[in-house]
Amino acid sequence: METLIVIGVIVLLVVIVGIYLWATYNSLVTLNVRVDEAWSDITVQLKRRADLIPNLIDTVKGYAAHEKAVFESVTQARAETLSAHGPAEASVAENHMQQALKSIFAVAEAYPQLQASQNFLQLQAELVDTEDKIQASRRFYNGGVRELNTKIKLFPNTLFVRGLGFTEREFFEVGDTAAIAEPPRVQF
Repeated sequence: METLIVIGVIVLLVVIVGIYLWATYNSLVTLNVRVDEAWSDITVQLKRRADLIPNLIDTVKGYAAHEKAVFESVTQARAETLSAHGPAEASVAENHMQQALKSIFAVAEAYPQLQASQNFLQLQAELVDTEDKIQASRRFYNGGVRELNTKIKLFPNTLFVRGLGFTEREFFEVGDTAAIAEPPRVQF
């Protein structure tokens, strides 16, 4: 009888540990997918912004064709953004893009005819909207990363989750937070 009780307790413990491992694994998979989805949202918004940049450049070029260095820096920042892989590279590219956008809007301020252009105003509004969406996507991504990293670091999860292939993810942090504190805009 005592042996049956011991075997019953052992089986019960194995079942409890098994259920815990199953639930933990499934929640980590869910969090991992959520982080991947959030990163995809960021890349979609970065691509959307990159698609707006050539139109913006063309519009500004019509008024300020001699500002070649500004256009080259924006084009280079756009290419860097599109080729970034992962949060660290995207962060560096984001810093460069913000600086390039500031320079193109600084050029635009010198041309009153450009500031009055409906095409320019529409592109500017779309860019501001896209910047807002990038910030929202970044917050969602970082929230998912926070949840995943916390779950990985919690005891007793930390003892076995790395063996299951789960690793901590990088936050999407921008080095120059002042540069992205608000979307680029032009004061009229």
